[in-house]
Amino acid sequence: MLRKIVAAFIVTLLSHPFVQAQTLVLTAEPVDTVNQDVPSPFAKKRRALGYGRLTSNDVIGDGQDRWRAGSVTMSRAWGYSWDGTAPLQFGELLETRIQGQIITPDNLQQVDLTERPYAGALSIGVHTHVNNQGMEYALGIDLVAIGPQTRLDQLQKWVHDLFGKPGPSDAVLALQIANQIRPTVVAEAGRTFDVSQAMDVRPFAEFRAGDETLTRIGIDLTFGTVTKGELLSRESITGQRYRLIYRSAPGFSFVVGGDMAYVADSVYLPEDRGYQLETRRDRVRAGLHWQGENASAFYGLTYLGREFEGQSEGQVTGSVRVKLRF
Repeated sequence: MLRKIVAAFIVTLLSHPFVQAQTLVLTAEPVDTVNQDVPSPFAKKRRALGYGRLTSNDVIGDGQDRWRAGSVTMSRAWGYSWDGTAPLQFGELLETRIQGQIITPDNLQQVDLTERPYAGALSIGVHTHVNNQGMEYALGIDLVAIGPQTRLDQLQKWVHDLFGKPGPSDAVLALQIANQIRPTVVAEAGRTFDVSQAMDVRPFAEFRAGDETLTRIGIDLTFGTVTKGELLSRESITGQRYRLIYRSAPGFSFVVGGDMAYVADSVYLPEDRGYQLETRRDRVRAGLHWQGENASAFYGLTYLGREFEGQSEGQVTGSVRVKLRF
């Protein structure tokens, strides 16, 4: 069923008048009556420009396995070329994104009605990146499937069995967030200021509506040259930015950042089941990028503040990405 929904979403997206109009603009080859031998810039084909991935898990952070327990986010950038900045036109540089995440109560074995419910979420989406006079914009839509239909609960059971640890009990899974599909819009605007050759400061603002509705403001600081002139995408749970288009020389970069959000609603904490949101949600993060000749790696830690009344404390989750080139 999920495959049919995803296929229908892609067909609907491609048949949308805006997408068709952008496709016509990007693929149409104008007639040159003056010089037929001059190649048209519109004849170029869109190609894969880069690939990024980030895995986050509570176990590689504070060693727990709770709340925002784990996620995997994968993206691929598609466009005509990359010269160090995003293009001016919306729709010219596209990012296709897939994410799976598992949200759990503090105790996977025993039901506690004061704890948040179990939830599995799987999303697929298309985003576009733009740079207009130094302002960086990212705008996209994701289709988020939630509930047992994602089979993420069974995946977590299998992984826990593999490592000899108890997975979520049937009683806990019986109270998980039910099957549903949530179209979600995400928009971010930011600007990078070069404080020095080896230091960048990037304030940003974000809006999200769909599975969760929130507005967020924050800042990211980068110390080092790795990631300069590259395309980065923001992972939605931790806020860590991961690399999609690589062009850095060997070296290191240390990143630190934080943000706070006003949260209006969340499908993962339904009010009709008695959950009360913490309307303010804070995140603080740090990480290290390493770029070698034929490999690169990233490891980061993120503090996630409390998300609902009754949550005893925040949590620290770890994020990792390793890339090898042969």
